[in-house]
Amino acid sequence: MTACRNFKQTSLPRRSLLKIGGLGMLGLTMPGLLQAAEQRQTIKAKAKSVIFLFQFGGPSHLETFDMKPAAPDGIRGEFKPISSNVPGMPVCEHLPEMAKVMDKVTLVHSMHHDMKNHNSAAYYALTGRAPPLDDIRLRDSIDLFPCYGSVASRCLPAATEMPAFVAYPHVMRDGIVTAGQRATFLGKAHDPLLVTQDPNADGFGLPELSLPGGLSLERLQNRRELQQLIDSQAKLADYSAEVRGMDDYYTRALGMLHTNKVRQAFDLSHEPKKLRDAYGRTTYGQSCLLARRLVEAGVKFVNVYYSDSIGGQAFSGGGWDTHGFNNTHQFPILKANQLPITDTTLPVFLKDMDDRGLLNDTLVVWMGEFGRTPKVNVQASRDHWPGCYTVLLAGGGVKRGFTYGASDKTGSYPARDPVRPDDLAATMFYALGIDPMTEIRDSANRPWTLAAGKPIHDIFS
Repeated sequence: MTACRNFKQTSLPRRSLLKIGGLGMLGLTMPGLLQAAEQRQTIKAKAKSVIFLFQFGGPSHLETFDMKPAAPDGIRGEFKPISSNVPGMPVCEHLPEMAKVMDKVTLVHSMHHDMKNHNSAAYYALTGRAPPLDDIRLRDSIDLFPCYGSVASRCLPAATEMPAFVAYPHVMRDGIVTAGQRATFLGKAHDPLLVTQDPNADGFGLPELSLPGGLSLERLQNRRELQQLIDSQAKLADYSAEVRGMDDYYTRALGMLHTNKVRQAFDLSHEPKKLRDAYGRTTYGQSCLLARRLVEAGVKFVNVYYSDSIGGQAFSGGGWDTHGFNNTHQFPILKANQLPITDTTLPVFLKDMDDRGLLNDTLVVWMGEFGRTPKVNVQASRDHWPGCYTVLLAGGGVKRGFTYGASDKTGSYPARDPVRPDDLAATMFYALGIDPMTEIRDSANRPWTLAAGKPIHDIFS
């Protein structure tokens, strides 16, 4: 329980800090490494990494993996279920390729919470902590809880020169920036390496790691320019919590500039054209392929965001929030956009991960912030529904072809084994070998456990 407790960082000369760039880029001081090592002796890790595929906008469980064909008209919807390669695990008719890989996944049909607005529900999904209010105007703040990847960055020991936590290809917003995408009170050292370029674009690379014009790596190696930059930021550290950890932030950058491994991991041109085509030449498809490359290279936690927004009426883009506006029906949009993209990318991704042996030690999580109302509204669409929805898990010691929990006959509420985002958070940390009851402290020095729920032990083999 002491592994991730907020400790006072050891004071070292900046010259010494620069010499340990490999440690700093993962956001861990030596005390943190020692404490994390103690923790890993307590819980045996089932996964080395997590790929978190976040479906912003809220996919309908009733149009994907928890269909209710026997429900009354007005609840069952327009789509029909088809059998998968696992008896008793049907999927939507517009997910025929997913039907072939359901023997690789666990479905949790009993997820639920109380947040009906996208920003508050998404924050809950991204951090495992209920927000202070259910409001679309929930603003990002250093006082809110850090996202999963930042916790992983803090608690897991540095193993490679790769960043611990990478997020891309968007910063999500619903009116304002959605909270739950950064490290908050854990400090900037544990923010993700954020990449906002499109992996599907020609010449995709890492401009975030490019040197400024006129500044060579040799000059950086002299550290004078870097020290000047750190010094200028350090003067602000006494006045602004937002610049805490800037030393570590720039140390991480230096560590990345010293190695080609990071750039190579992001270079999708190394992948065969046939495989890139199979993943789908979409932002989401190439983002999932990139996630596989990143965990292969040693990244601990990867957040892939399906969309930068919740969605709407578009038939060619946007997130999963497709309920009726101006008499635009939900079902044709799903059929034309979200479902075919999912059916192209997700099964190929899972199969590729499995074929390479990566599912053995990588936990994949596919989820949105909530589900959709059991009752179809007057615009032939479904509205926000946190009362019950489905999460898909694969790899990292999770059972294959398994269903946990169940919704009632209309998909309205859990019928057995209810699960909250707090429990899913505890499950992910547990899979990574992190004790969910570990204590950390926020910016006001208040103690928190990493997760407020309990691991779902029954889903593990």
